[in-house]
Amino acid sequence: MNITITPTEAAGVSRRLQISVPAETVATFEDQAARKYATQVRLPGFRPGKAPAAMVRKRFAEAVRQEAIELVINEAFREAIDRQGFKLAAQPQVHDLKAPPGEAVEFELHCEVRPELSLEKLDGYTVSRKDTTVTDELIEEQIERIREQKAEWAPVTEKAAPGDMVTVMLSTADADGTLPEGKEYRLVLGGGQAIAGIEELIMETTPGTTSAKNVRWPEDFPDESQRGATKLVQVDVKDVKRKSLPALDDAFAREMGDFDTIQALRDAVRTDMGEHNSREGEAEVRNQLIDQIVEANPFDVPNAWVNQLIDGYMQMYSVPDAEKGRFTEEFRPMAGRQVRRDLIIDTIAERESLTASASDVDVRIEELAKARNVDPGQVYAQLQKSGRLYVNEREPTENRVFAWLLEKNPVSAA
Repeated sequence: MNITITPTEAAGVSRRLQISVPAETVATFEDQAARKYATQVRLPGFRPGKAPAAMVRKRFAEAVRQEAIELVINEAFREAIDRQGFKLAAQPQVHDLKAPPGEAVEFELHCEVRPELSLEKLDGYTVSRKDTTVTDELIEEQIERIREQKAEWAPVTEKAAPGDMVTVMLSTADADGTLPEGKEYRLVLGGGQAIAGIEELIMETTPGTTSAKNVRWPEDFPDESQRGATKLVQVDVKDVKRKSLPALDDAFAREMGDFDTIQALRDAVRTDMGEHNSREGEAEVRNQLIDQIVEANPFDVPNAWVNQLIDGYMQMYSVPDAEKGRFTEEFRPMAGRQVRRDLIIDTIAERESLTASASDVDVRIEELAKARNVDPGQVYAQLQKSGRLYVNEREPTENRVFAWLLEKNPVSAA
C-alpha cells in the first residue's frame, strides 16, 4: 500500500505514528467501496446489485466516502504495524483524522507494544522467610476467636461495663446549648466506637434511665475543629447485654465439627494454621523476589493490560459505577504490579523451558479431585465454568519458575 509512515514517539511501550495516504490511493478505495455498495443497493430501473458503480458513487457519495475511509484506515494501520514490526499489546487508536474530499487521508496512530524483558539480573537477591511455627499461644488465641464467634449476648439490669453491648439514645448539645433529639446507637464498650468520656457516661447510667454531663473531646479527635472542645452530652441507656462465652470442653468441640474432644479441635487448628502460615510464608518469599527483580530490571507495561485487569476485578467484585473512579485509582498500582509479575514469570518460563505441560495440569486437577473426593472430570468442568481453570493451568508453571529462582537465591530465616 502506498502510504507514508513517520514515527513521532517511542517512549517505553508507547508508539505514535503519523500516517499519510495519498489521494490517488484513497480514490482506489472509494472505487472499491462503490463497487461494494453497487452489489447491495437498489436503484430505479436496475435489477438488484446491477446499478453502475459510478451512479452508486454519485448517489451515495457520503456513505461511499465513509466506507472508503474506514477501509483506508484499517489497511493503513495493518501496513504500518507490519512495516514497523510492532507486536501489539492492544488495538491501536486513531487520532486527529483528516480526510477532506479528493485529498490525502492523514491520521495519528497510537499504539502500545508488548514489552520485551531482558531480565539480566535474576540472582544475588536477599530473600528471607518469617518464622511460621504455630505455637501453643497462637492456637489458644485462635480457639478464643472461635469462642467469641459463638458467644451469646444476654440482657443484664446492672450498669454497663467494658465489653458489654449497649443500645443508647445519644444527644450532643448544639453551640447554643440546646440538646437536639437523640440518635440511637449500638456500641460495644471498650472497643473505641465512642470517645472515652461518652463511654464513661454510659457506664455511669443505669439501664432504663437518662443522664447528662459535660464531656471533653480528646486532643487527637479526627475532626480538628472539635479537638479539646467541651460539650453537654445526654445518654438514654435502653438496654445492656453481656457476653457469655461457651465452655471450652468436648461438647464445644463437637459443635464445631467432627471433633470428639477439645484436643482434637486443637490439633485441627494447629494443622490449619500451619498450612496457612506455610502458604503465607511462601507467598511473602515470592513477593520479595518479584519486587527485587522488578527493581533491578525495570520495564514499562501497557496501560491497556493494566486497565483490563482493573476492569476484570471491578466485574468480579461488582463495583458500583459511583465507586469505579476511586477503585481504579486505588487498585492501579496493585494491577501494575500483577502485570509485571505475570510478565516476569512468563519470560523466565519461556527462556528456561519451564512452562508446565498438559500432563502437569492433569496432575494438579487430580490432586484437587482427590482432596474433594470427586471425579477429576467434575473438577475440570467446575473450574472451566467458574473461569478459574486458567489459574490452575498457570500454577504449575509458577511453581516451576519460583523453584528455579530459589535455587539461585537461597532463603534465609528472618
